[in-house]
Amino acid sequence: MSETQIWVDADACPVPVKEILFRAAERAQVHITLVANHALRTPPSRYVRSVQVAGGFDVADDEIVRRVAAGDLVVTQDIPLAAQVLDKGAQAVNPRGVPFTSDSIAQQLSMRNFMEELRGTGVDTGGPSAFHPRDRQAFANQLDIWLSRRATR
Repeated sequence: MSETQIWVDADACPVPVKEILFRAAERAQVHITLVANHALRTPPSRYVRSVQVAGGFDVADDEIVRRVAAGDLVVTQDIPLAAQVLDKGAQAVNPRGVPFTSDSIAQQLSMRNFMEELRGTGVDTGGPSAFHPRDRQAFANQLDIWLSRRATR
């Protein structure tokens, strides 16, 4: 069995979350792959790498789904991507530290689709709130939980 790793949907991942991941890679010696449709700067590390995919709708998501394995962690705010990786036995968490679970993903997909329909009719649904230190801490906590489970396997 291959070692579990972390996949990052990096196109919209906040810089503070990437910094947490880079530090965790060295500390926990876990491989992290950032996937984006543009070149990414990553620190020199044997544990951190990036994959640049072609531009286009869901190309980075499709690459993550193709490569992810059961037990891996995916960092994404994309709910459909989270649903796909959960189906493959991986775990998913958003950059604000909210885990996606098999119990909650159907409701999250429904809400996402409903909001998309509202926006399609011209309703201003607002955007996400600003990324706060509490979001950063919540993400770090969820990452620590995943890393501690990984260490006990």
